[in-house]
Amino acid sequence: MVGLHQQTLRNYERWDLVVPFRSPGGTRYYSVIDIEKIEKIKDWIDKFGINRAGIEIITDLLKQINELEKKNKYLESELIRYKSRGSLKELPPMKRRNL
Repeated sequence: MVGLHQQTLRNYERWDLVVPFRSPGGTRYYSVIDIEKIEKIKDWIDKFGINRAGIEIITDLLKQINELEKKNKYLESELIRYKSRGSLKELPPMKRRNL
């Protein structure tokens, strides 16, 4: 599939890096998204020598970025909706927050 040993794939699953679909008989089925994740992880390890802890940090950060992008898109659509209804003529100044 992606040139990895079965035990490596099982480790990725055990570490919650990739969670394949399981048939009632226990056979693992990897989606296209799963395969893309596996290939990224393999790339990070092969090209940059990143260890398991680094992979976990990277994947967690990517999840956070994805969630923030979703929230941002939602807020942008809400802003457009309020402006189009005339409910929001001018935005109040926002206070800067440190993250």
